[in-house]
Amino acid sequence: LRSLSTRPTAEDVPLATEPFKVTIIGSGNWGTTAAKLVAENTRTSDHFVTQVNMWVYEEQIEGRNLTEIINTEHENVKYLPGIKIPDNVVAEPDLATACKGSHILVFVVPHQFLHNLLPVIKKAMDPNAFAISLIKGIDFDENGMVLLSDIIRKNLEIDVSVLMGANIANEIAKEDFAEATIGGSVRYGQTLKNLLQRPYFRVATVDNADAVELCGALKNVVALGAGFCDGLGWGNNTKAAVIRIGLIEMGRVIELKTKRFPLEILIESCGAADLITTCYGGRNRKCAEAFVKTGESWDKIEKELLNGQKLQGTGTCEELHHVLTSAGANMDKDYPLFRNIYQIAFQGADPKSLVDGLVAAEKLIDGE
Repeated sequence: LRSLSTRPTAEDVPLATEPFKVTIIGSGNWGTTAAKLVAENTRTSDHFVTQVNMWVYEEQIEGRNLTEIINTEHENVKYLPGIKIPDNVVAEPDLATACKGSHILVFVVPHQFLHNLLPVIKKAMDPNAFAISLIKGIDFDENGMVLLSDIIRKNLEIDVSVLMGANIANEIAKEDFAEATIGGSVRYGQTLKNLLQRPYFRVATVDNADAVELCGALKNVVALGAGFCDGLGWGNNTKAAVIRIGLIEMGRVIELKTKRFPLEILIESCGAADLITTCYGGRNRKCAEAFVKTGESWDKIEKELLNGQKLQGTGTCEELHHVLTSAGANMDKDYPLFRNIYQIAFQGADPKSLVDGLVAAEKLIDGE
């Protein structure tokens, strides 16, 4: 697998002067929820500019622009209906205007759109800006896995942290208690924690950003397996086993990338907690259950069930299988669950084969 790219350290870049101007790039349910978290903090802190710009891909809702609805009714009626957001959130359809002079960029868009957005953002942002990515996914090229934070970092030439965790957006928007993990430079960690933490949203900071980010992408593959369990009507014992074995296989993939099994990261919110939540309540689980029950294509299921959102787990599953097999990984020994999920999702294997070979893998983790 590709080694991590050479990166400038955070200390190489001058820190922008407070108060920091913040832009949220994305306005789906998680992006709008992130805007709510941020705006609740900026309106009571001298460290941040009160107004929070949120870039919105313009849509028509019953003859009105979505941005107009957000700015007048303070509600994202399409992606986060029923939740009022602070009036210091300003929806802006022009990306350059939204990012003009911004010091902190909060990325919450489907990763497929990043490449087209970054050149516009670079021209508009403050030259000493820094960023945090809330995007759960990974990209791939001919050399293997590519972290989305690396794509942002390379194109904008700024420091990029990541936030991952058991974060179902609608629940956080309703202010149900939740946790998340920020991975990144110590230099920016406290500022980003102050920007995002709320009494109902606990944020921990760690410096292993790559492991944190990979957890956020790989858990979507395991969630497909959990959905297959639900589609088959299998019980909680089986699902718990799938989750545990999936967590171990996630750790193995991260070890290939970072050269160390990330046990301390797997017990953070970005690891086990996010995996559990996704395997019981996420979109990948939901669509995988429908895949078993209906036999319909992934594209059709995505269109029918996700209200314009994107299904991340299938693409990650397919590309990850290619990367691992190309790297010579022993799929039967080290990744039997990931192998089975791939074969069910893309090769027509019987969903009941999900647990094939899991008993034979006697030593799933050192020390067992």
